[in-house]
Amino acid sequence: MKNRIQFVPLMLIFAGIIVIIVLIMQPISVHIFRNNIAVLFPKGIIALQERNLLFIIQALMLLVIIPVYILTFIFSWKYRVNNPKAKYDPDLVDNRLAEYIWWGLPCILTLIVGAITWVETYRLDPLKPIESDKKPMTIQVVALQWKWLFIYPEEKIASLNFVQFPKQIPIHFEITADAPMNSFWIPHLAGQIYAMPKMRTELNLIADVEGDFRGSSANLSGEGFAGMHFIARASSEEDYHHWSESAKKSTKVLSMEEYNKLAAPSENNPAEIYQLKDEQLFNQIIMKYMHPKEK
Repeated sequence: MKNRIQFVPLMLIFAGIIVIIVLIMQPISVHIFRNNIAVLFPKGIIALQERNLLFIIQALMLLVIIPVYILTFIFSWKYRVNNPKAKYDPDLVDNRLAEYIWWGLPCILTLIVGAITWVETYRLDPLKPIESDKKPMTIQVVALQWKWLFIYPEEKIASLNFVQFPKQIPIHFEITADAPMNSFWIPHLAGQIYAMPKMRTELNLIADVEGDFRGSSANLSGEGFAGMHFIARASSEEDYHHWSESAKKSTKVLSMEEYNKLAAPSENNPAEIYQLKDEQLFNQIIMKYMHPKEK
């Protein structure tokens, strides 16, 4: 019995050391792997506001979590078996002040978290246009098996597994799918949004800096899911115009016939650039599910 009593303080000390090590290692690991944690190191105003919301909610929750951990050690130490000064009070469970604290504070924080999330969710609505003195650029996105097709209706070009746009210009993505439901995500720039057949959804984002950002599927979609990623390149306006002009001279032409070949399931496709033959291709992809099948 005596050995067991002596073991309790050692166990608490050991648990405390583990908690301290975890708390120290978290910021160190985040710093080391910062290039691989896009959500915490955003490159666009939308992603930045989403990251800040995540931090605010986490900080509010820590107001409950941290005291719980501290009090766990305090109570374990104070009410240990070999502490003669500890007072046994079986009626403490009915103490009104204690009840108000451990029920009231979590309820208040839950209401605060809910209110903040509600307000910020509407403010960060992905369909809401970004306020800017520059004209937004529209890019249409089609999720295929297992690749991403990007259509530039104004420039009359298209690209596969690669999308480029100027920095500091609002980008308006129109998104659909011609395959099982998927999810479009560029974590450095914005949150994910679903892509579904027969439906058109929207996502507005803006890149504050130049760079190549990883885009991917955020929804399991079968055998080729792991390779369903693309490069999102934010460049200067001059570089973008050079790229779009060179794309218009591509020897590959994206017609409906060529699209049907492209839409066949395939994995790990390299980036491709096309001239766009039909400006209504995106609408045709959506509407083909609306038309009755010919017998």
